[in-house]
Amino acid sequence: MARKRSSDTGFARAWRDYGLSITLFAMFVIAFLFHTAAGWMQYRSEQEQHSQAATVFGDDGYAWYWAEWTLQNWQSEFLELGVIVVLSSFLIHKGSAESKDSDDEMKKLLESIEEKLDSLEAKAKPKAAKSS
Repeated sequence: MARKRSSDTGFARAWRDYGLSITLFAMFVIAFLFHTAAGWMQYRSEQEQHSQAATVFGDDGYAWYWAEWTLQNWQSEFLELGVIVVLSSFLIHKGSAESKDSDDEMKKLLESIEEKLDSLEAKAKPKAAKSS
């Protein structure tokens, strides 16, 4: 376990406490910038093939293509994962490790084991008292 140092301030503390989030966000931003640059190159090439000017805004501007590609990507990746995470916290699919029924069943099983152990312990105490 990492020891907290009171001398940690600013970025060192943020890195220690949120290093995973910072790294994942940086990777997201970098990937998003590459997505934008690669999309622009493809869009510009297609516009040149049709003897049209590559523009960022307007009816046929890159912004529309970029938004479409981005939303398609998010729909297929982020929204799908988000739906699975959110719905699995409310709904049950019997036997699924992600479903909350597994936790409920585990809790019932542990309670049953505890009751059996308590009854065994209660039976063992009178026998131990008799042998003393």
